[in-house]
Amino acid sequence: MFVHIDIDCFFVSAHRIKDHSLRNKPVAVGGRSDLKMFAKNRTELRLVDDNSGAFVAPLFQNREKKDFNSFFLDERQRVRGIVTTASYEARKYGVKTAMPLAQALGFCPQLTVITPEYALYHKLSKQLRELLASQIPLIEQFSIDEFFGDLSGWVEPEESERFAWELKDLILRETGLPVSIGISPAKWIAKLATGRAKPYGVHMVRKEEISAFIKGMPVEIFPGIGRQFAKKLYDHQIFTLDQIKARKKLFYSWKKPGIQIYNRVLGIDGEGIARKTPRKSIGISRTFDGIREGEEIKRRISIMARNIVFMVRKYDVNPTVYELQLTYDYGHKAKMRKNINRIFSERLFKKILFTMYEQLHTHRNCVKIGVSVSNFSDRGLKTLSMMELEEDMKYSKLTKEVQNLRNRFGIDIIKTGNEL
Repeated sequence: MFVHIDIDCFFVSAHRIKDHSLRNKPVAVGGRSDLKMFAKNRTELRLVDDNSGAFVAPLFQNREKKDFNSFFLDERQRVRGIVTTASYEARKYGVKTAMPLAQALGFCPQLTVITPEYALYHKLSKQLRELLASQIPLIEQFSIDEFFGDLSGWVEPEESERFAWELKDLILRETGLPVSIGISPAKWIAKLATGRAKPYGVHMVRKEEISAFIKGMPVEIFPGIGRQFAKKLYDHQIFTLDQIKARKKLFYSWKKPGIQIYNRVLGIDGEGIARKTPRKSIGISRTFDGIREGEEIKRRISIMARNIVFMVRKYDVNPTVYELQLTYDYGHKAKMRKNINRIFSERLFKKILFTMYEQLHTHRNCVKIGVSVSNFSDRGLKTLSMMELEEDMKYSKLTKEVQNLRNRFGIDIIKTGNEL
């Protein structure tokens, strides 16, 4: 049997552990793109990565305390940001995840809105992961607030529901976190069952119950069926999960993605716990009010690059693919990636990014920048020439020395001139 553990309203639940007065009230944790990294004064950003991995991204944290006015109000005193988590009490008023905060406050004027505290979420997520590892031999962290566990050979199938109820109570006692647990012999059906278990419950779906369980469920509710795939299913008159069973030939004609979804929905995928895999990419994106000035856009690209360089050195990888994405007004996007078969350094990375920017930039208002690196290789790279190898090694050494200072004094202790 598999169990899927999902923390109920995680971010809100985390704050309720610290502040009991928030219990039984409509509460929302708001989110807004953190633009502190673009400040020209020192922000003393620190990397929080003790809970990061392939499924949980690291984060940059500063020690500055945030309140509602400083975090959610812009210079014209407008409420900005979205709801990242809403308590069940808030949901009764129509408050939903990803809803603009201004709209949420219109629906529920008595809503308590809290600024995010990501270091706290990472700490509690790590604490839960360690507790689960002490109770279940095989676990998988699926996201910051979701985990899978394989009970095979550990708990008898007929005892798995009792085990889940006891585990749920143990988690609340030890961490203060309310969780819901889904159980099934099929991993992805267990995840689907958790939705039926919420809030703070347990729901079990036996093998012979899977067909009845998925009957009438909309296809988009299933993990792995995104908006585009759902539209593809609609085009073939497939609207509910139970309609998938009779369309095996169609799904198998779509090769791996179709076969995978078909088998998962029917509970015949045979998938087990995913082992921890190395991080495959590192990226940062930020959304902001429109900027037309090219020099300011380049300054922000440079700052984001510096933060990525810090992570690259922290994880001791050598990325060979660099990517820049610019989003303009009305959703217009411009993206470019380049394969760079050279030893990574801050100087080289920024140089390539600026080259890409010059090729991508249009004279529209830029509202979002995304910078990322991927395709990590070892240090024994072929370079374009011995001259480049010598130069790359020199600047790679310089990047390493700068990293030592940033580790000690903060990521923005040393900036390049174009950041100012």
